[in-house]
Amino acid sequence: MSIPSPAEGVLWLGPVPLRGYAFAIIIGIVVAVWVSERRWKARGGRVGDIQDIALWAVPFGLVGGRIYHVITDWQLYFGDGGTPIEALYIWKGGLGVWGAIALGAVGVIIGAKQKGIKLMPLLDTIAPTCLLAMGIGRWGNWFNQELFGEPTDLPWGLEIDPSRYPEGPGQFPAGTTFHPTFLYEFCWDIVLFFVIVYLQKKLRLGGGRVVALYVMAYCLGRGLIETLRIDNVQLHDVLGLRWSEWMSIILFVLAAAWWAYATLTGRGKVEEEVYSDPAKAPSSDPDSDDSHSDDAEGDDAGNGAGDEESSSKA
Repeated sequence: MSIPSPAEGVLWLGPVPLRGYAFAIIIGIVVAVWVSERRWKARGGRVGDIQDIALWAVPFGLVGGRIYHVITDWQLYFGDGGTPIEALYIWKGGLGVWGAIALGAVGVIIGAKQKGIKLMPLLDTIAPTCLLAMGIGRWGNWFNQELFGEPTDLPWGLEIDPSRYPEGPGQFPAGTTFHPTFLYEFCWDIVLFFVIVYLQKKLRLGGGRVVALYVMAYCLGRGLIETLRIDNVQLHDVLGLRWSEWMSIILFVLAAAWWAYATLTGRGKVEEEVYSDPAKAPSSDPDSDDSHSDDAEGDDAGNGAGDEESSSKA
């Protein structure tokens, strides 16, 4: 038994190529925005806010993810034998998650400021849905046959074309299968989404503690999965660890510190209002159909977070 890989990473709709990597990322973004909209409405926000903010966050995130990848693996494009123009070929893979999150957050801040939205409740709303986007997006690695793990004889081992081996076709014996790290991260991210949404409601988390929980949990899983990967990366040995492993450790510690700070200072409570500008709140718009009573009745896409009262939903 094994998991096959696509013969090629392109699906053809007649003469139109649909690249599997891009398709996975797009589907992940669409799902994350849709679920975030429902969570935001249940939180007391106006429908449409998340879509407007996504117009800032998504392009910023894609650019940030690509920049991070190119910086940490610059020799692929600017070293000996590299082709600099390929640094722009995003459809071939290569998005660094931490760069995407960092610059994507800048887009969120810009969008939130324009709409008069408080940043912490907004981030706590969308943070869990980032796991959906990241998990679904990982299927792009399956289409590209990249970022797989060590050889394994487990029944869910992943078949990889020998031409995709890091050191070339002769690196492993014929018939070798590998840990499907893309699948591990997909499963981890999806399970985490439901766990975090449940804990957010159960523990009434606010003040950025949902974001901290998201970062800590993701880093834990990512750090463990990273130890299985065998792809060639430029920063493969930074004080004995891959750079991405160090990033998981550093960000886990920072997120844990924020959790502790928000909890001990009382800043981690659920915010009563989600708009910094009262004039932009749904209840102040006479033409708006989104009242707080409607929001309180909204079902949050089956994720268990939509039945909280609108003024204090977690």
